Amino acid sequence: MMSLLEKIAADPTAFSMDVDRLGPCKIDSPIRSRDFIGDDERILITENLPFLKELTAKMGQEPSFERAGPRRKIFHDPAWSRVAIVTAGGLCPGLNHVIKALVEILSFDYNIQTIYGIRYGYAGLVPKYGYEPLMLDPDTVDTIHERGGTMLGSARGQQETGVIVDTLARMNINLLFCVGGDGSLRCAHDIATECKKRKLAISVVGIPKTIDNDLHFVGRSFGFETAVGEATPIIRAAHMEAKGTFNGIGLVKLMGRDSGFIAAYAALANPVVNFCLIPELDFELEGAHGLLAALERRFESGKDHAVVVVAEGAGQRLIADEPERKDASGNILKKDIGEFLRVKITEYFKKAGKTASVKYFDPSYTIRSVPAKGTDAIRCYLLARNAVHAAMAGRTDCVIGNQDDYYTLVPIRMATIERQKVNLNSDLWRAVLDATGQAVYFGGKKHQGGMVMP
Repeated sequence: MMSLLEKIAADPTAFSMDVDRLGPCKIDSPIRSRDFIGDDERILITENLPFLKELTAKMGQEPSFERAGPRRKIFHDPAWSRVAIVTAGGLCPGLNHVIKALVEILSFDYNIQTIYGIRYGYAGLVPKYGYEPLMLDPDTVDTIHERGGTMLGSARGQQETGVIVDTLARMNINLLFCVGGDGSLRCAHDIATECKKRKLAISVVGIPKTIDNDLHFVGRSFGFETAVGEATPIIRAAHMEAKGTFNGIGLVKLMGRDSGFIAAYAALANPVVNFCLIPELDFELEGAHGLLAALERRFESGKDHAVVVVAEGAGQRLIADEPERKDASGNILKKDIGEFLRVKITEYFKKAGKTASVKYFDPSYTIRSVPAKGTDAIRCYLLARNAVHAAMAGRTDCVIGNQDDYYTLVPIRMATIERQKVNLNSDLWRAVLDATGQAVYFGGKKHQGGMVMP
């Protein structure tokens, strides 16, 4: 399989770091008393440093993205602008924060009067479903940030791009904001491509919504910090349950279909976790260096409890007897690793004639449905704010990212080139191994965290 670097090097035009523009910006921005961003301002990429060294050598220069922010000259005339906002995919903390921020910036900064909230994802742009859009203004979104979920509703499922663009043209939409993750942004890219093909001056701008934090080049996506924070009381409860009985095991399944960032960060934030299992970790269940033996080894060392955090996509190859299923978007549904481990751990200790009690927690839907909190809520507002400025300046087929304290415009093709994953040689994963101490129980240096090392 080609690496990320190889994919970019093989087709540098397809994965350009420059964002598409609808045309020259000739209209004075209505924003007053504001520091405007110059069209030539760019921000150096700072994430994934080993990869960047190789990419810099290939490109002959340090890779960078266009800086996001308000422009002195804009492309779209606010007086004639009509907006559509879509939230697609699964729920995530902060969706209502983003909707509210989009509406307020569009209204207060650009005085745009026609803002449609599209119901139930991209299906709301397909006439056969009959979903009537909502008219949005600052009053209708005034307190929605206090609630989790999305006031517009969301949905998975692939819709026909041509039909969506037909609807946008019929509604005279010239600004489309797509709040979604990998699959939803790929759909946004298809829409932008079809608009370009038809010569429609429609800005299609994405706001990265992926609770798993698995998009490249966008920094930390909104909802992630809240998810890690909401995992804390669950892990605390699992720890108390585990300590409440001899050889108690608190087993917590967290979100993370293909990337284990939530589980890894939650384990670091709550150093009572003794085992952290993520999709990137090809761990064994049985054998001398499997999870079952590791738990037994911990108890034999004098410990009387254990806390295990597992990401939903971990250990899928261990569950061989369940048929493959897919969701409405075509994503392969993960088999229930949490319930699988609960049964296997219970059976193992029972067969060995040893005492063990497993308490299983699956808080996934509870975490997904809460509102964003703290700096996560601030990130929602800033992402939405920069999305509006980008769209008004005629940028399209892009998603808003952030590098350090700056926000950037990232081509959707770059953000969705592949899933971002936890690097098992990174400081993050080494820190998880330090915090959990699991390498010791898995069998020492050659079996770090459950993965056989060379």
